[in-house]
Amino acid sequence: MGTEHVTNSQQLGAQRQVRKSQLPRHAYTLSLMNEGMRLGLLTSQDVGRVQNVLMQILQELIMKYTKGESSSVTTETAEGILTSILYAVDAYLYPIEADQALHTLKITNSRHLYERGVDVVAHCFEESKQLYKDIAATKLDVPVDAYNMTLDESIPVFFRKYGVIFEAHHTMASIDYPLAVDDMKLQGVYYIKQYMEHLQLENEFCRLFDQQELRELLIYFGRECRFDYRIELFNIFELVMKNALFSVLSGHDAKNIIISPQQFKSLEQQLTNLSEPQLRTVITHGMERLQQQLFIDAPLKLYMERCKEELIQRVMNAARHQSLHSIIITEKEAGIKSIFISFREQDRMTDVDIRRWLQELSTMDRTEDKINLILTQFYSFHDYLDMLDSDCLYGGEYAAFFQALGDVELAVLAKIVYYEELRNATFDLSKIVRLDNQNAAEWQKQFAEFLKRLSMQQLKVVENYMDEIDYEQITFH
Repeated sequence: MGTEHVTNSQQLGAQRQVRKSQLPRHAYTLSLMNEGMRLGLLTSQDVGRVQNVLMQILQELIMKYTKGESSSVTTETAEGILTSILYAVDAYLYPIEADQALHTLKITNSRHLYERGVDVVAHCFEESKQLYKDIAATKLDVPVDAYNMTLDESIPVFFRKYGVIFEAHHTMASIDYPLAVDDMKLQGVYYIKQYMEHLQLENEFCRLFDQQELRELLIYFGRECRFDYRIELFNIFELVMKNALFSVLSGHDAKNIIISPQQFKSLEQQLTNLSEPQLRTVITHGMERLQQQLFIDAPLKLYMERCKEELIQRVMNAARHQSLHSIIITEKEAGIKSIFISFREQDRMTDVDIRRWLQELSTMDRTEDKINLILTQFYSFHDYLDMLDSDCLYGGEYAAFFQALGDVELAVLAKIVYYEELRNATFDLSKIVRLDNQNAAEWQKQFAEFLKRLSMQQLKVVENYMDEIDYEQITFH
């Protein structure tokens, strides 16, 4: 009987134990109270006491928010301040074991929990600022807009706007650059700190490689994917890690991230003939050799392990569908080397000059005069695009202008107009131009009509040029 009583007590104790894994991080205190009530570890009086103190703090902060001028604000503002209060309490309680956190919530004045939580959030904020300084000092030199804008603009905006008291739960920035591992459930400064900790690990890995080779890899990546890698959203770390892994699997050094066509053929023969369990084993062992060759430390190794399963699944899927070229980025020769129209930013007209010539075009009546002026005074493709976007051409003048261009220039325009459609590796220009795009600009609609009237032979010539022109040759942003 005594043994049975002890066993029942143990089972009851286990049933009443709070499981932290079941409580959401972003609403931890509220979830902790609800779970405590459900398990009978908190009474309604306990919860009421916590709520009363939190409401007192809310009223005090509303007065501070309005600088003493009012004790009331909009419902949205009040809810935001309350969420900020709870964010601070969460920050203090979350690192504690769940049972201990519940006990602390029960016996400790909630004002003390809040004040300690504000200190924790403020400390995290200062740590994050220092972390950002370290990352900015070792930033990768890559022409990837999302990466650069995140570090140069978005993160600094967060540090300027973040408020520990009234808006602790807000991220306060638009961050576009995607990480390989990112917990989007986090909010406020904890999200920013996690983001930068992960980005620091990714940068650390990428800096193990020759930076010129890394930039070449980005170019080859854009050519393979048929897009402008400078403006697309992708993760540089994943790209570099994959090619480093494939270099190891092909018998080369881990630091050789440029995969030759010969290496690709060897990898294709090796990987497509393996069963999925064999493929998993090969990639796992390859990752271990990669980490050994690069002397990867424990934190970065753990981060890479978190990326491994998704990589295995992608390789398995690519091998199954014989599309390994989509994930093994191979060295590819550049396309057309020279086009008579300049793509360099420094060759475009000044704002004053472009306005002067556009004004001149608007006063001309004869189509021939307009086209002659454009061909003799416009040298930069930037200026061509400015001219087309200005709507200074009408009706048949568009066709006359497009007719005056060569096949290469038509190909460049098509690369711009049909950017999204061209990401399909099996694109057919004759079919693309017949797609209905009601949201296109007028000149783009006129361009499509012009291409439709070309012979299949000339359209094929333009398509071939499009395939050879690389987006990195064109700077339009």
